[in-house]
Amino acid sequence: MYTEGDLNSAVQAGVMSEATAAAFRSHVAAGHHSPVVDEEYFRLITGFNDIFVVIACALLLVSVSWIGGALQPWLGPLALAAAAWGLAEFFTRQRRMALPSIVLMLVFVGAVLSLVMGLTDNLALGSALAAVAAWLHWQRFKVPITVSAGAAALSALAVSAVLASPLQGKGLEILVAFFAGVAVFMWALRWDAQDRQRQTRKADVAFWLHLLSAPLMVHPVFTVLGLLEGRSGWLAAVAVLVLYAVITLASLAIDRRALMVSALAYVLYAFSALFKEYGVVSLGFAITALTIGAALLLLSAFWHVSRARVLQVLPAKLQSRLAPL
Repeated sequence: MYTEGDLNSAVQAGVMSEATAAAFRSHVAAGHHSPVVDEEYFRLITGFNDIFVVIACALLLVSVSWIGGALQPWLGPLALAAAAWGLAEFFTRQRRMALPSIVLMLVFVGAVLSLVMGLTDNLALGSALAAVAAWLHWQRFKVPITVSAGAAALSALAVSAVLASPLQGKGLEILVAFFAGVAVFMWALRWDAQDRQRQTRKADVAFWLHLLSAPLMVHPVFTVLGLLEGRSGWLAAVAVLVLYAVITLASLAIDRRALMVSALAYVLYAFSALFKEYGVVSLGFAITALTIGAALLLLSAFWHVSRARVLQVLPAKLQSRLAPL
């Protein structure tokens, strides 16, 4: 049985052309009576060896950071960043292993952020250099999640700049975070538009950006509603339902379930808090999870039909930039 990761690896190794791989995907999709784009593939794990390598890398990286930190506090994150980059030279650049590549990239960018924060205690500077680190990593290794990591660092830079300015405490950081989420979402759409058939690395980049954009947009809304401070009520619950309905419609239009999944935790929290307020303490989360889980399973079963209905009301020009049915 061949996986999507196997096909991508074969194309990168020159075993087959991109056109041949695309034709194979179309043939399999026709046999299953479901479009390839509707499956929303992305590379996360290609086998148990990925997990084995991640465990081994984790042991090595923790040891390197521990020993370096014992000598000098700044040496720990510096050694961690260097080790993560060195391991990526083999497991990412040569072996092209999905899960280790993701973990090593996150460790590298996180180590750079930790190093700068430890030396300067400046979140804005740390976020800026983390974004630079993500850009350098992308130039070298082209791991799809790297773009999302860079976008997260830039979003943190924008918010931290507001927090460090005279505008601190006026709530502007909430607005900045929301518009950062909108910007990330639009950037994800741009990557999607470059690969409407979801057959290249660009689709993976868009997937991770969509996964980031939802919490960036939803978190500020929940903050304004006071849900993160324990305040809840039917008005807030209706607002949450409307917000998630909008996210669902957007997900159907662009054919990205990642957007819904990324915002799901906020919805579960909001309705669990609502049930708790009305005395349903022990079963509040269970009732919420049951209701939302059933609704999501129903939507998954009729995803293609529901998406067709949504696309019918969109302008033809917009449809031409979205994933086909």
